[in-house]
Amino acid sequence: MFADDELVLQSHPLIDGVEVPLFGRMDMWPLVATRKPANVAVSAWCAPFTGLEGVWNLRAREVAMVLLNPRHPAVLAAGINRKARPASVSTVFNAMFLLRHLASWAAGRGLSADLAEWQDDDVRAWVDHRRGELSASGLVGYVSAARLLHQLGPVLTGGGLARDPWRGQSARQVVDLPVDKTVRTPNIDPQVWHALVKAAWTYVHTFAPDILKARARAIELEQAAIATAAGLEARVDQYLADPDNIIPLHPPRYLVYCNRHQPGEFGTELEVNWSFLGVLLGIRREQRALTTLTGYRSHVGRARAKILQAVREGRGRPGGLVDSYATVTRPDGSIGPWHPGLSPRGVREECVTLRAACYVMVAALSMMRDSEIREITRGSVVEHYGASAVASMKRKHDPNQPREHWWIIEPVAEAIAVAEAISRHVDLVFSSDVGGGVNGESVDTEAGFKSGQMVSRFIERINDRSEFTGLTIPEGHVAPHMFRKTMAMLTATEPSAEIALGLQLKHAATRALANRSTQGYMATDTTWAKLLDSAVDDIRFTRLREFYDDYHSGKAIGFGPGAERMMAAFDTIRRTAQARQGDARVEYDILRKTRISIRLGKLNHCMFDENSPAGAKCLEEAIVPEGHRGPLVDRCQPGRCANSVIGREHLPIWKAEQHSLLTLLDQPKIAPCRRAALQNQLEDVKAVIRKAES
Repeated sequence: MFADDELVLQSHPLIDGVEVPLFGRMDMWPLVATRKPANVAVSAWCAPFTGLEGVWNLRAREVAMVLLNPRHPAVLAAGINRKARPASVSTVFNAMFLLRHLASWAAGRGLSADLAEWQDDDVRAWVDHRRGELSASGLVGYVSAARLLHQLGPVLTGGGLARDPWRGQSARQVVDLPVDKTVRTPNIDPQVWHALVKAAWTYVHTFAPDILKARARAIELEQAAIATAAGLEARVDQYLADPDNIIPLHPPRYLVYCNRHQPGEFGTELEVNWSFLGVLLGIRREQRALTTLTGYRSHVGRARAKILQAVREGRGRPGGLVDSYATVTRPDGSIGPWHPGLSPRGVREECVTLRAACYVMVAALSMMRDSEIREITRGSVVEHYGASAVASMKRKHDPNQPREHWWIIEPVAEAIAVAEAISRHVDLVFSSDVGGGVNGESVDTEAGFKSGQMVSRFIERINDRSEFTGLTIPEGHVAPHMFRKTMAMLTATEPSAEIALGLQLKHAATRALANRSTQGYMATDTTWAKLLDSAVDDIRFTRLREFYDDYHSGKAIGFGPGAERMMAAFDTIRRTAQARQGDARVEYDILRKTRISIRLGKLNHCMFDENSPAGAKCLEEAIVPEGHRGPLVDRCQPGRCANSVIGREHLPIWKAEQHSLLTLLDQPKIAPCRRAALQNQLEDVKAVIRKAES
């Protein structure tokens, strides 16, 4: 059906100047002529045929050709009607893996290479022998791969399977995989989550300035070096003549790690970082490999002796790129620098750790997928509808692969800026440092790392250096896709979270509400519930104590019936404490035990009491869902409810709403009924503002 000199990519947008493989190539088809996602390795962006011999090799290439070009004239002429959208390269890669496995299994069973001779039980046996090794979801691909050999039979040389072995059954039914709308991704354990985000933010906000400063210094020294070691002894004399010049030393822990010697046996000769000292003397990297300060020539020996004498005189210092470091509190309670001393090698290691910290911050707090994070390019932090956002490419479930926007907070924007500063890729923010140097001369063309491995190594690095940084992360499984699920679950506690999450997660919706996928992400987690309840209670009491202090210092805490009830409760607490001759601590203890009901909000605070709900406007003429306790937040009427407390901190939002309503009413083409509704709403807003300012 297909000619050996036929291009295998006929249905994809292609990158100019990149070679497209021909159908006759039998080892593999590199498909880099079509754009590769940043989080996929080059080795996986191909159709591999290794391990497939004879007719199986041709058969696999024909299957790959159809998957990549479903509307090929030969395919349509054969009566095969597939979806117009070609399969992704990842799908083709996986299909070739499964066909290679099937060919190997068939050879071991002594089955003919002619599929027409196979029985239905032969194909079923291939799937069944994997049931004990794979989950039901993993077996779905095996069923689909086998069915391809029947569906594409008209275009396969020698034909395909005569029948579908599972006629009338879906792949899910074959492997007993029920339809489950819940999201199976687990949440990250709360203790791990907090420690991980804290460590990442500490690196991004506190350690990054030192790392970037050391990196810039290393680049400056390397670029100023020359490709000769001539006049080595004179250079050493000139360097040592300046008393401010130090001799860089290896940190003791590095020497132990490299098995240079045992703890407590440090020798001056081994402690000196001779490679970095060569940089400080102006000798370029390639020349230092030929002529080193540890050689045996006479002039080298004299230079080395002078350096070792300087070390004995106290001029040695670990690292040497940075004079001072940010201080941290260590596990033993001591306070000191977070790093023992950065050298060029240490900078490269810390840049990898810093890149991982930036990734964790973005993954944990933006709800972006790994593929979307890895597609972030330079200059992608923009303003979107008045708020900071990051633009990236959305690939999943979207053939158009549009540029989308995810709203972010300032720490995430800072993490992206830091990642951009250390990236050596032309466009991508999250790229590897493969190539070793920090001089910026070699630039990667691919991202070149696995996100899951990067997160795991970040945790290992943090725990391995906790005695310096004071940071530790408890044991627990963490994968990139778990960040998105965990943050969505946490956000679900906010009113109207379903709509907000649908927008941020980029889930398709046919209504104003998010779809079932979003609801699955919002599912509660028992491991987080107790912690969240405690955190909310602590925040609520802290704010209540602030109200208490403000009220008794003569400051206004707000207005409305709810505020009056709160002030009456505060007076009772003060009188009770005075009767007991107690101090402020006694008052706070009584305040906590009083359990004043308050829900803090952006438009107002709510004093709704579940034991006495009378007067709550949100419950009037409302259908309360079975089992629901508390106010119906979406029906709140702050200006009219007996439970409402409106303070001065709420006024800017109310005034903004007043301005918005006045702007709408200035429009001449508003329908009379709509104008009347807006006018009533404006009167309510004005009444709230007047009371608050009176």
